[in-house]
Amino acid sequence: MRNALTMFERIGTPRVLVIGDCMLDRYVWGDAARISPEAPVPVLRSDFDEVRPGGAASVAYLLRGLGAQASLCGVIGGDADGRTLHRLLDECKVESSLVIDECRVTTCKERIIGRA
Repeated sequence: MRNALTMFERIGTPRVLVIGDCMLDRYVWGDAARISPEAPVPVLRSDFDEVRPGGAASVAYLLRGLGAQASLCGVIGGDADGRTLHRLLDECKVESSLVIDECRVTTCKERIIGRA
């Protein structure tokens, strides 16, 4: 374990360029207290939601969290999800060279998580 720590200390602050699909990940949590009468699926009453960078944006975000200087190149849409993703990257100090395509919809992956 000491060897690994020494190795990480020697690396210093790496500069990493991430190129790829920039996405927004959305998480919705809630209680799944009953089953729908129309289909055998739980009905979720959401009580909390969160957004995070996804795809290549997640890689850059996580690298920044590890102390690297992360730069991100990719394409996002000129929509609300694209603006949210851009804000999240700014907040965590990921340098980004994002092309904003007004004709494109920013990819957003939504996960719905139910508690029993």
